[in-house]
Amino acid sequence: MSHAIRRASELALDETTVTALRAALKTTADEVVQAIIDEVPPYANALSGRMGATIRRAVRTALGHYLDLASGNATGGDAGDAAYELGRGEVRDGRSMDALLSAYRVGARVAWRCLAAGAVPAGLPAAEVAKFAELTFAYIDELSAASAAGHADELAARGRAHERHLEHLARDLLAGASPDVLLASVQRAGWQPPVSLTAVLLPAAQARPAYRALDPSTLVLDDLPEATGVLLVPDADRSHLLRQLTDRTAVVGPARPWTRASASYARAVRARSLSSDVRDTEDHLPELVLSADADAFADLRARALAPLRTLPVATARRLEETLRAWLLHQGRREEVAAALFVHPQTVRYRMSQLRELFPDLASPHRVLELTLAVGLRGS
Repeated sequence: MSHAIRRASELALDETTVTALRAALKTTADEVVQAIIDEVPPYANALSGRMGATIRRAVRTALGHYLDLASGNATGGDAGDAAYELGRGEVRDGRSMDALLSAYRVGARVAWRCLAAGAVPAGLPAAEVAKFAELTFAYIDELSAASAAGHADELAARGRAHERHLEHLARDLLAGASPDVLLASVQRAGWQPPVSLTAVLLPAAQARPAYRALDPSTLVLDDLPEATGVLLVPDADRSHLLRQLTDRTAVVGPARPWTRASASYARAVRARSLSSDVRDTEDHLPELVLSADADAFADLRARALAPLRTLPVATARRLEETLRAWLLHQGRREEVAAALFVHPQTVRYRMSQLRELFPDLASPHRVLELTLAVGLRGS
């Protein structure tokens, strides 16, 4: 309150004037509150009942501190602290600073009118009236600044707390927490659950920039192991999401019900482990299926392709490529030849070799095993 204190040091209010002003304190406070109710709509309901009584006391206290300051008996620090807390309270009540600043302006005008009406008849010299006005408005300015600081600090604190709650919710989702745990996290974070969530993996440094272009309800973490970031995008339009991430090194998992976001995240992680070129996990479902149990896939290949192991390596490789093309093109010789860049007669010769190695090649079960065994080769 240094500016107001300097103004107060230039003002000489005698005891008679101060006594007269204190006698009018309650009336002045009531007029200030009534003017705020009449002129600042957001306070029309806030100043009724118990809240009204609390604010009336606060106004009287501020005016009392003001008179202490004017008479040289106070520093005004208590009033500044109260104004700071008032600013914080506005955030808790869901109001912006605009209403409070309007209330201060109205209060300053009414308080000045009432106090001047009491000070002049009490003998305040005309030369001091201007100083008295300057002190009044300097005092209100500093109360306003203290309230604005309290409002800003409370908003910042709430923003940090809200961000922590959202991060905690994201971690619970990735961990596959139980529905009860997730609902409690949702409530703390004040987050509206969507129908689905889509996990997006990308480098940690890209997480926040990418997040700013997405739905504001997207959850984001940028401190996962291996410098990884993750976005959990609500109810995503997949094609649009992929376009938004065109310039990012991203892996997009499948959409899953929001309580099962961990499944989308797990698939994206596994897809990234397969290849650095994966962007859309939906384009790599066969690879993901066949790599789900790497040991089982290796055992399947070893058993299904055992007859080829009796041949020279180069021959075995050519026959495996031919077998794969034959299975994928459903035995259509011309298409197999085109895929392998060989003559159809070459395909016929190789297939006769394969039928000798695999006598049950027409068996549906054998076809299934071989299709799985060679399905990813050359893809």
